[in-house]
Amino acid sequence: MSVATLDLSRIAPAFADPVRESQAVFREVMECMARPGRVTRFDRAPMAPNGLGKAAGAVALTLFDFETLVWLDPALADSEAEAWLRFHCGCPLTTKAQDAAFAIVTDMAKAPNLAAFNQGDAKYPDRSTTVILQIASLEGGPVVTLSGPGIQTTTDIAPQGLPQDFWTQIETNQAQFQFGVDVLLVASDQLLALPRTTTAQIKGG
Repeated sequence: MSVATLDLSRIAPAFADPVRESQAVFREVMECMARPGRVTRFDRAPMAPNGLGKAAGAVALTLFDFETLVWLDPALADSEAEAWLRFHCGCPLTTKAQDAAFAIVTDMAKAPNLAAFNQGDAKYPDRSTTVILQIASLEGGPVVTLSGPGIQTTTDIAPQGLPQDFWTQIETNQAQFQFGVDVLLVASDQLLALPRTTTAQIKGG
């Protein structure tokens, strides 16, 4: 689908004040990366099209551009969400997980393993994929204890809607630091970050 063939009347609006609002979202994302497990809310973000929550949309509008290669969940292929991202962000899409600078995952059970995305390399470890993982809720699931840089002792989170092997993938991801992906968990208008430096342990597990 190309922008030239889009029905622009059906493209939902983005930020009303792109510079100011994207700066505010960027600051919040960086704060969450610095303080893993901290939940932030983008309640004033624009409504994203069907398939994307406010938080996922706000992060995409802030971080994606014409230079960032994005892997998009196949569930969003040829959808209003894809058209919205192409129009407002201008981001090229890839079907190769290992090439992506960013990924939006809405169904992790059918998505590639975290290890399939770009892990960075010795020269550019920071060029690994940032995975935006959209789930049902950031609360109400199994309690997981986080520790590591940015966490004074430990902090508990309880995201809901993750597959059973997700925390094993996070453990493998953290063990290979300085390589590995960074994960942003988003649900509706909320976000928390799981940088590659963070250790996670299911409580009672």
